[in-house]
Amino acid sequence: MVDLQTSEGKLMLHVRGADQLWALKSTLEIPLEHIAGVRADPEVARGWWHGVRLPGTDIPGVITAGTFYQHGQRVFWDVHHPDNTIVIDLHDERYNGLIVEVENPAVAVQMIQSLLPRR
Repeated sequence: MVDLQTSEGKLMLHVRGADQLWALKSTLEIPLEHIAGVRADPEVARGWWHGVRLPGTDIPGVITAGTFYQHGQRVFWDVHHPDNTIVIDLHDERYNGLIVEVENPAVAVQMIQSLLPRR
């Protein structure tokens, strides 16, 4: 699971506890202008195949955490419970997307959307 925070035009995702070990990452910082969209999507995390694991951990039904290469894109995952999954689509970043578990998906999506620059 990750905690979300914003500061100085960036969305910061802080990986919680032992997930830092499984994901091999503790914090991600993404400029808000590099976020193409965000949505709650539990179905994306329910499948058993999440892509080719680069550095990270994938134990189906337990945890998916780390960097994965799927459908020609680099994606960061940190999910235990699919019901709490949000997907953050990115551009001009190392990752094409972030698929992460948050405490309250509806609140997280609303918070991120309210901060995005109007296009």
